[in-house]
Amino acid sequence: MNREKTLLKNTMIITIGKICTQCISFLLLPLYTSILTTEEYGIVDLVNTLTGLLIPIITLQIENALFRFLIDSRDNETEKSNIIVSTLLAVSIQTLLFFILYIIVRPFINNSYKDFLVINILTYMVSSIMLQMARGLGDNLTYTIGSFITAVFTIIFNILLLVIFKFNAYGMIIASCIAHSVTAIYVFLSKKIYIYCSKGRFKKKVIKKLLSYSIPLIPNALSWWIFNSSDRIIVNRVIGISANGILAISNKFSNLYIVIYNIFNLPWTETASMHIKDNDRDVFFNKTINIVFRVFLAMCFGIIVCMPVIFPIMVNSQYLEAYKYIPILMIAALGNVVVGLISVIYVAEKDTKSISKTSIYAAVINILVHIILVKPIGLYAAAISTLAAYLAMSIYRIIDVKRYILIKFDKSILISALIVGIYFIICYYINNLILNIINILLVFIYAIFINRNSLNLIKDVIFNKIGLKKGR
Repeated sequence: MNREKTLLKNTMIITIGKICTQCISFLLLPLYTSILTTEEYGIVDLVNTLTGLLIPIITLQIENALFRFLIDSRDNETEKSNIIVSTLLAVSIQTLLFFILYIIVRPFINNSYKDFLVINILTYMVSSIMLQMARGLGDNLTYTIGSFITAVFTIIFNILLLVIFKFNAYGMIIASCIAHSVTAIYVFLSKKIYIYCSKGRFKKKVIKKLLSYSIPLIPNALSWWIFNSSDRIIVNRVIGISANGILAISNKFSNLYIVIYNIFNLPWTETASMHIKDNDRDVFFNKTINIVFRVFLAMCFGIIVCMPVIFPIMVNSQYLEAYKYIPILMIAALGNVVVGLISVIYVAEKDTKSISKTSIYAAVINILVHIILVKPIGLYAAAISTLAAYLAMSIYRIIDVKRYILIKFDKSILISALIVGIYFIICYYINNLILNIINILLVFIYAIFINRNSLNLIKDVIFNKIGLKKGR
């Protein structure tokens, strides 16, 4: 099976599960914003923020090493079993140490959500490890179904606990814990992990190999946490928890965009790792990166153009201020896409130190810009600092990755994107109904134009490479 077919097949499998569940979750946004106050939504967002901070520290990012090394061991049953057993034992020890530490410090924490936070961390951690295990074993279908289960159970229990039982912020956290627990159990049974556990043995050399890969990723994970979450902490301290709720809603749309990209990034990371040693890798990587960049460039502009129409429908009136920050966050998210496209080269080369180094630089930029601007311009500082960090990180990685592969973006596309993007953002803030309708048509034409070659390629893959014939 050639690279394009494999990448397309895996992308389609993951997309089917991810897109459906994310769309359902996104459509429930009016429910969340109508039931929860800005303060309550801010609390939920803060719990998720702290979960994202603590997970990499507790797990030492070993789940990422598990995925990467299972790819190299797919044809060796003994090696696979040893990797799985060694990982599970290491994670069990890490979890026990974390729980003991929490019991010690618990009396000194004055917060009614502390126990829910710990449970959320533990369930998320186990679920993540199981899902990465499925990916590493090459079973993207199980990974997709597991992700689907997480989303569906989260949605069901959110509705049940918010609407019927009126648990408010507690309800959303409990729903998340239940969903992650069910997912972990499903993957464990579906992939028959217990069989690997019975065959494998704990190996010190395996753990050393995994940790040598994963530990450098901890600063990277913390840097990403800074990107996605430190803004909320700063806003909460300087402006207030209510403003944090506004910022959370502003990020919903760019986060959905990033989630859509991450769907592609999952099979892209796997494909890159499998073909990094190919003779024509430079051509393959450049071709794929430029195609995907055009697609997500068009999608970014499409969301910005459509937002004046759909925002008042999707979001309760108490969150209307969030509208102002969305274009800046969307352009920042496009920078995130570029970072993701380039980052797979580091993963494929097992160069996790460079991943962390570049992430740290950008995280420092994010914090400094936010702290400097938050008092003069308020919530705009969060959006601008995120944009500055992502742009700096993408530029740095494009330059740094030349050590492995020279990545060249189409200059004509970059110039047109700059001109068209400025025009659409100006129109966004003018917010004229007739102009909005015209721009929706224009962005559709622009998307078709810059992706015309990609559309032909997709047609070629579908009809020729997969074996179908036109006109059938």
